[in-house]
Amino acid sequence: MFRERMFHEERFCRGSRRWASFHRGDLKYVILDLLKDKPRHGYDIIRELEEKSYGFYKPSPGVIYPTLQMLQEMGYVNSTEQEGKRVYSITEEGLKFLESQSDAADDVRRHMRHKWDFKNIGRMVRVMAEYHALEDLLGSGVRRVDADKAELICGILSRAYHEIESVLQE
Repeated sequence: MFRERMFHEERFCRGSRRWASFHRGDLKYVILDLLKDKPRHGYDIIRELEEKSYGFYKPSPGVIYPTLQMLQEMGYVNSTEQEGKRVYSITEEGLKFLESQSDAADDVRRHMRHKWDFKNIGRMVRVMAEYHALEDLLGSGVRRVDADKAELICGILSRAYHEIESVLQE
């Protein structure tokens, strides 16, 4: 029963600790690194991280924007409004911080390469595309279903989970 409850409550929760791609505080290095290349708006950062991770990490705006706000408060990032969007760029102080923390930033880059470097990436990209399509479908439709349909969906997901689990254990 606990396993079933854990599956239903946590498995598909975006950003759960189990699926976290970064250790606490690491995202600031990644964002600064991206801004070092060029100014970006928040959605561009989200999209770039999803691409770099081949779809395995899809950060939510609730993670990216507070980190950008914190970096701005620290003086490491500036923002301007361009065409109705807030565009962020790294400051000289941000560049100095990134340079002074180069060991930590390098560790985060190594972690990203290790976590997202797969031998069969083409297959995994397809798997993650299907996963995200299911996630989008559930996110947009599950609020409108009645209790009976919700129970049917839970059963389908539970069976799929166990079937995938057995395939992974082979």
